[in-house]
Amino acid sequence: MMQRLSPASNSDSVASGPVDLAEAYAYPAEGAWLRANMISTLDGAAWSLEGRSGGLGNEADRQLFSLMRGLADVVIAGAGTARVEGYGPVAPGPGWEELRAGRTAVPPLAIVSRRLELDLGGPLFTDADPPTILLTVEDAPADRLQLAQEVADVIIAGEHAVDFAMAVKQLEARGHRRLLCEGGPHVLAQMVEAGVLDELCLTLSPMMLSGMASRILNGTTLAAPSNMKLGQVLEEEGYLFMRYCKT
Repeated sequence: MMQRLSPASNSDSVASGPVDLAEAYAYPAEGAWLRANMISTLDGAAWSLEGRSGGLGNEADRQLFSLMRGLADVVIAGAGTARVEGYGPVAPGPGWEELRAGRTAVPPLAIVSRRLELDLGGPLFTDADPPTILLTVEDAPADRLQLAQEVADVIIAGEHAVDFAMAVKQLEARGHRRLLCEGGPHVLAQMVEAGVLDELCLTLSPMMLSGMASRILNGTTLAAPSNMKLGQVLEEEGYLFMRYCKT
């Protein structure tokens, strides 16, 4: 059973007993809020030996993954992550009817892609309800852009590269203020560089892999470190589930 390590269980502000995960991971009541959910091994690998992040987690991590999707208005992922992880339309999870009261049964996916080199005739688009969103740029290939606009809700957010500040504003304008990013490392690095990441939910897996696996951020070195404040730590089976918020 997941237990709370921080804030301390004897704190007046923390109730004793089982952790209410929906309450522990609730979004702020107002305004756009961009949360990222990532996993890393003890030695910093963000991908398993099979090249996927999913191989690093346990059942508690998978349950938390589902909960965060259920809480979100939209799930953002890079095109590379969508391909490697085999993304399809979001499927509802346990307890989602209550979590999503007054909203669509599932959140749409928003895929970040500059070149739109995706299977636009695949289930990610043909079976998606609500429609998959594509976050792309003005100079995306014209033929791909035209095809994309026939099967997806296309948001142009930038000229040559996706401007994530613009993307957040456009998603919020569509009613998506509770934003969840599932990576990958390049997309997350760009979000941090743009200053739009409000929260990092990081699962620390008790594994060590070595090798050349990517970290949870992979991009150019930031001009200045991005500091975050630890708000919560939960634990189960040696896995740590941490929430960091921007300072």
